[in-house]
Amino acid sequence: MASKSVIRCEKGLCRSSDLELIQEEPLLIRVEGKPYSVVMRTPGDEISHAAGFCLGEGLADSMNDFATVGFCRDLDPNVVEVRLKRERRGKVRDILDRRGFISQTSCGICGKEMVKDLYQILLPAEDHFRIDMDKIFACIEKLAENQVYYNSTRGSHAAMLLDSRLDKLSFAEDVGRHNALDKAIGKLVLGGNLKDAAVAVLSSRISYELVQKAARARLPMIVGMSRPTALAVEMGQSLNMTLVCAKGSELLLFCGENRIIRNPI
Repeated sequence: MASKSVIRCEKGLCRSSDLELIQEEPLLIRVEGKPYSVVMRTPGDEISHAAGFCLGEGLADSMNDFATVGFCRDLDPNVVEVRLKRERRGKVRDILDRRGFISQTSCGICGKEMVKDLYQILLPAEDHFRIDMDKIFACIEKLAENQVYYNSTRGSHAAMLLDSRLDKLSFAEDVGRHNALDKAIGKLVLGGNLKDAAVAVLSSRISYELVQKAARARLPMIVGMSRPTALAVEMGQSLNMTLVCAKGSELLLFCGENRIIRNPI
């Protein structure tokens, strides 16, 4: 975080004040010695961020696919170098050759062919757990309890991954909602326990990119703070995922309602 001077005005009266702002810096992710993507993110958890990003891109399925994930030779904290094992490189040669085609940025997607291509690397979620409706609100509260940057800056997003018992497995905050989820997923990829994750709780709206990342991580449920996009719901339905939006006392179930144990009317 960084402290900046601002002028605050209310009812015609203005005064100077210092505010904490979330930091934002570029991170270059290099794959096999070549620049793959530059993302704007909040500094911290760079290795986890790169690992989660690679899983979302389809470059890796688990920690076993990485030869190395680390900082470049001069230890620049804004550059992470990813090397894949030889057998994995052979499997993802297509993706490496078309790097940037399926993008994880917030610029959106360009045409139906890209969506089709995207679906080919995703598998439907399994039906291995159910959750009581009332506990979804507790998940949102747990997310808020872990947020530090947002409480100080009001300028960050957060992502938290829970297991089927709704115990916290990982948490991350970042200026970007995609980055926060990449970091939270990456921590579990590096720890070898991604298979235990069942629910992603997000401070943001549920976009198609976030559904894609969750699907790549084999997460069957996403709980968001804002409504999903139409494409996100379509993708969630096709992948047997549960998309839920919780705001205040209202709960909206967009798809995968079979995993929600509803209160009797």
